[in-house]
Amino acid sequence: MKNFIKIHPSDLVAVALTPLSAGAKIQAGEQTVTLLEDIPQGHKFALSAIPAGNPIIKYGNPIGVAKQDIPTGSWVHIHNIKTGLGDVLDYSYEPDNAPLVPTDDLLFQGYRREDGRAAVRNEIWIIPTVGCVNDVARAIERQAQRLKTDTIDGIFAFPHPYGCSQMGDDQENTRKVLADLINHPNAGGVLVLGLGCENSNIDVLKPYIGQYSEDRVKFLVCQESEDEVADALALIEELAQYAGRFHREPISCGELVIGMKCGGSDGLSGITANPTVGAFSDLLISKGGTTILTEVPEMFGAETLLMNRCENERIFAETVNLVNGFKNYFTSHNQTIYENPSPGNKKGGISTLEDKSLGCTQKSGSAPVSGVLSYGEPVQCHGLNLLSAPGNDLVASTALAASGAHIVLFTTGRGTPFASPVPTVKISSNSALAGKKKNWIDFNCGVLVEDGATVAELGQKLFDYVLAVASGKEVKAEAAGFHDMAIFKQGVTL
Repeated sequence: MKNFIKIHPSDLVAVALTPLSAGAKIQAGEQTVTLLEDIPQGHKFALSAIPAGNPIIKYGNPIGVAKQDIPTGSWVHIHNIKTGLGDVLDYSYEPDNAPLVPTDDLLFQGYRREDGRAAVRNEIWIIPTVGCVNDVARAIERQAQRLKTDTIDGIFAFPHPYGCSQMGDDQENTRKVLADLINHPNAGGVLVLGLGCENSNIDVLKPYIGQYSEDRVKFLVCQESEDEVADALALIEELAQYAGRFHREPISCGELVIGMKCGGSDGLSGITANPTVGAFSDLLISKGGTTILTEVPEMFGAETLLMNRCENERIFAETVNLVNGFKNYFTSHNQTIYENPSPGNKKGGISTLEDKSLGCTQKSGSAPVSGVLSYGEPVQCHGLNLLSAPGNDLVASTALAASGAHIVLFTTGRGTPFASPVPTVKISSNSALAGKKKNWIDFNCGVLVEDGATVAELGQKLFDYVLAVASGKEVKAEAAGFHDMAIFKQGVTL
């Protein structure tokens, strides 16, 4: 087992794969480095002297600037490195977007909807239009469990605090995301639960939903019902009869849409878990499938790598607007653009936003960028898509589901129990986390630094695991009964 890794030949730092002690001699190629201090797992140490003001190179790119002279063998972290990023930037298109070589198709056992779309779950969803009916939705969910059958994978409510007292684009986003979830193929039946007096009431929401099957989508206005729970259960019984007619059948993996997100990252995330997801993404896209990468603030510092992979100048311009639009969102609220990484990230070895972003974007693999999505916009094109959403785990994962992701892959070095509206696969960057939190973690990438496995091999194993999940295998969050959603709150509350 290696105890450190130099990720790129031009790197000035290496990353400890195990805790290293002061005085240890590290053989890096022809160079012997004596560590001057203890280096925690996932943290960086200098392979050569780095003068104050000079860039610090990791992943073959700058991750910041030395705040002071850094001697060879020193721990490199927030005490001696600072971000080198600026504000809104101008970019030039330098294409580097070779298409992937197609590979043979594979099948999963999914559901075919009447409109032709594929699904990986056959669930009944209760979608409140407004937070005022959240507890009613939960009560309906509890009592509706008796209606679940062998052909219905679950009955779930998705409470949220919005749908009223919102203005402008903020309210529009809520309506779009609610409509996206109502239309999501994983829901074999949907009860839309309104109050009656809210801004985003059912009549207002229907144009956002568009065409729908009256067998699949039912509506209930609580203020118009004498007993809203009893009336809702009667509607869910009808939905269960409809949804119960669907059965799993072979479907091409090229119809899968997979969201990609990371959270609670550590210094190994960009070395193990995120590259494995990138290998998975390339493999799925090579078979005609679709992946979606989000959390735009965690592209800052690595955005040019994505921009140069855009298929054409139009998509490049959309990606520039995606990135600079999010920077303007921060500055319009008088917030620092680069207020990242989080305390947990820093404890795990991530020092700057560039450090975090260069690791985060490893999830995108090497495929060309084929599409750019605004928040709440459904995915339209196959291949790698970029989605406008923040880094917040629940908000971004919900946004992925709203844009059409059947499954979300969530890499983490710290661990988290949350879920999203769709199966949320937790992928650990280190084996210690996978061993400690067996009730959270579905797939362990820590083996990459332990048993000699390659990223390509582990990417294939993750691909096989995703096909199993798409075919009905429960992830840990599903087994625990966790189903969450969170809408991006951006505007004024009345």
